[in-house]
Amino acid sequence: MSTEQPSAPTVTSEQAATAIRKARGSLSRYRVMALITGVTLLVFCVEMLIKYGVGALTDVDGVMVYLAWIPFAHGWIYVLYLITVLDLWAKMRWGYGRLTAMVFAGVVPVMSFVLEKKIHAEADVKLAALAERYGA
Repeated sequence: MSTEQPSAPTVTSEQAATAIRKARGSLSRYRVMALITGVTLLVFCVEMLIKYGVGALTDVDGVMVYLAWIPFAHGWIYVLYLITVLDLWAKMRWGYGRLTAMVFAGVVPVMSFVLEKKIHAEADVKLAALAERYGA
């Protein structure tokens, strides 16, 4: 009885180059969406401070008419952010803990900026190592 294990599929340098190029594209999209999501979340926090902080002291109904779009904008931008997070996470083959952190970064003020910097640095190192390994 043979106990041979099937060998892992070999990856050509062309396949590796394609995968690295796609991952770098995902990383760029993630970076842009993380920054946009972070900015809209901060704007949303300012809107909430005006509505509930200043609104408790004075009438802000006139101003709130112009700020009513902010929660909706952040909500839809967050959906786009989640799509870019899932795309990058799948291409980089990270664990579920990383996915959870990236998802929460879109709803915790300032976290998206901090995590984006960390994710970008780690992904660059990983992609550079893969490029060196496969000569891509």
